[in-house]
Amino acid sequence: MLSVLDIFRVGIGPSSSHTVGPMRITERFVARLRQKELFGKTARVQVDLRGSLAFTGEGHGSPRAALLGLAGLKPETFDPKKADEICARAEDDNRLLLGGEQDIDFAYKEDIRLDYDTAADLHPNEMYVQAFDKDGEVIASRTYYSTGGGFIASRSQLKKPTKNDRVETGEEKGPYQFTSAAELLSICNRENLSIQHVILANEDTKRPRKKTETKLDAIGETMMACIDQGLATHGILPGGLKVTRRAPKLWDKLQNAPQSNEREQLFDWLNVYAMAVNEENAAGGKVVTAPTNGAAGIIPAVIRHYCVEKGEDAIRTFLLAAGGIGLLYKQRASISGAEMGCQGEVGVACSMAAGGLAAVWGASPEQVCSAAEIGMEHNLGLTCDPVGGLVQIPCIERNAIGAVKAVNAARLALHSSEASKVSLDQVIETMRQTGLDMSTKYKETSQGGLAVNVVEC
Repeated sequence: MLSVLDIFRVGIGPSSSHTVGPMRITERFVARLRQKELFGKTARVQVDLRGSLAFTGEGHGSPRAALLGLAGLKPETFDPKKADEICARAEDDNRLLLGGEQDIDFAYKEDIRLDYDTAADLHPNEMYVQAFDKDGEVIASRTYYSTGGGFIASRSQLKKPTKNDRVETGEEKGPYQFTSAAELLSICNRENLSIQHVILANEDTKRPRKKTETKLDAIGETMMACIDQGLATHGILPGGLKVTRRAPKLWDKLQNAPQSNEREQLFDWLNVYAMAVNEENAAGGKVVTAPTNGAAGIIPAVIRHYCVEKGEDAIRTFLLAAGGIGLLYKQRASISGAEMGCQGEVGVACSMAAGGLAAVWGASPEQVCSAAEIGMEHNLGLTCDPVGGLVQIPCIERNAIGAVKAVNAARLALHSSEASKVSLDQVIETMRQTGLDMSTKYKETSQGGLAVNVVEC
């Protein structure tokens, strides 16, 4: 029962599936210990990171995130200073305050392990968590998966077959249920509603409309704050690549020539906003999954350039329409780079942004879906090959290019006078099939592509 507020969630960098997801997983495991009345008996906890989580390792921040989740931290309320203190104590003193309450032995390098040998079967992002009593006996264990965009599931949840593929956005069934873009368009035409109004009506079954609008406004504000932070922060990004932040210098240049008649300067504005977000993400800053952290810069960049001056209604329209498209990708395929490659992250974000911008420009539902289709069609096959396991190269520039593509896709859709030859449903299914066929080394493992052809230092 997904909501657009599940697609857009506040988290921390550098990766929603490798940082936000693992933090939520270990925090959930501790909550389960409490539920099963095993918390007080726990003397030690061990975490095994498998599949893509192991291969990208420290570069994506997964071990640190798993540790912080065990200590009770959550992505939405993340405190960097407290996180540093927790990590320092674990590394220096081999101690951890489990759930923020119970002091236990914890050898950071031994109790959070990168397990390269055990195959991750149900999903490439697998975690196995165990709790031990004072005698060293296992009292609880559970396998979890980080499924992209900060979403998580236990092994039992992921193995359970779904009853259907309904896209419903409330605790109760929404008034407008749809399984595909075709059904969504049918609802729009039958009810004479825009895509954003269909999605909003479904959100109304989950919470009062005013609360939804307030949450959407907060998402937009967080996105804009992330851009501002990225534009103002100079320096070198963490990690062995020694990548210099470029957004502040480009921003200064644009500020000194704001009235340039050079048409191509549009690219610079979109580039600087997208790069600002993804440089913040690479530094472990506060970002909004849109729909993932690795692709978090595209949607904020387009909103900043085209919607902010139009006001909060334009931003809400954008987020609702884009979120509705994101729901289709999440439900019908995947937004995980470890499953789909970067087409499932930057490709989906580009598709969402194109649809959202088209909606703000007054496009019909058919044109919105056409814009989203174009945005994905020209990202099909995009690999996820982060150099050094860091969400920096090619991720930061890839977001800048994705933002430009999204705007072009929206324009192409609005200029078209006939129905698209390729439907949004067809391109989503094509992305899914392409992701399944793609070699694992090109899906967020740093074992192929640029990751093996670019020297890390």
